[in-house]
Amino acid sequence: MPEIMPETMTSMERVLTTLSHKEPDRVPLFLLLTMHGAAELGCSIEEYFSKAEHVVEGQLLMLKKYRHDCLFPFFYAPLEVEAFGGEVLYFEDGPPNSGIPIIVTPSDIDGLVAPVVDDTPCLFKVLQAIRMLKQEVADAVPIIGVVMSPFSLPVMQMGFPAYIELMYDSPELFAELMRVNSEFCTTWANAQLKAGATAICYFDPISSPTMTARDMYLDTGKMIANEVISQINGPVATHLASGNCLSIIDDVAETGSAVISASSMEDLALVKEACQGKISILGNLNGIEMRRWTAQQAEERVRQAIQDAASGGGFILSDNHGEIPCQVQEETLLSIAAAVRKWGRYPLAG
Repeated sequence: MPEIMPETMTSMERVLTTLSHKEPDRVPLFLLLTMHGAAELGCSIEEYFSKAEHVVEGQLLMLKKYRHDCLFPFFYAPLEVEAFGGEVLYFEDGPPNSGIPIIVTPSDIDGLVAPVVDDTPCLFKVLQAIRMLKQEVADAVPIIGVVMSPFSLPVMQMGFPAYIELMYDSPELFAELMRVNSEFCTTWANAQLKAGATAICYFDPISSPTMTARDMYLDTGKMIANEVISQINGPVATHLASGNCLSIIDDVAETGSAVISASSMEDLALVKEACQGKISILGNLNGIEMRRWTAQQAEERVRQAIQDAASGGGFILSDNHGEIPCQVQEETLLSIAAAVRKWGRYPLAG
């Protein structure tokens, strides 16, 4: 059994070292927890996200409890649709979701205007939370901001079937929607960085080969990412939200992204081989299965992921989707954190 040694780096030092494809003191752990903060405060999910102060308190409590390596002031996926004037639906036991699409017919795209960040209350709350977290941790812990990619946001703006039809059948309206969304995405990302975020998570599930054929991705999602990421004033991680990554690793690296997420459906050792020295990996614990893990299963999944991908740095252990379900129990999260300290210490056990 490996000896558990004292940690010698801050979370920020640990993450920066691994992103340089060097081995830090141990494998960094990102527990991307959102709704768990409501349980920490004993309030509903809707009440929790109603105030920046709640999210800040929840994030700090979870950082202390699990001793992981990031703060994640991501509120909920439909936040950006809400900023465009859309509806948010809240649930007692799951993440908020978008309501009626804001783009009912393709012609509505012609009148679509990007929100002004500072004048949009739901966005301003997130910036408040980032500023408050920055005051608390300074540069000791990475603060991860989030944007939805211009290529993936339309799934919530207009619904999946209508968006796919637009992509293939209406190139001019598709281009206009990408223009508006790209303008907003860039501004929103840079506002979070200015508020104190360390890096931006660029959620782009539609670019995954699980969702879009690579040939189409190269002409759409990749070209959009090239343009947008080049205008973001800080490091970017591309997250495919459970989607596969293996066949587009080189493409994503070319966009300027420093990190790519790996799916739990993929062979992490193969992903590591393809990413070696080019781009770091975030992943790939299965958040859905995690709801049923025993402590022993949690330890084994962590040990295997570290064995497959952690050698030489370039690996951050996390879930595969970018948001851990609220049904995952505290005991499981504590087991994951303990297993990282047991098996993730460099030099790694053979």
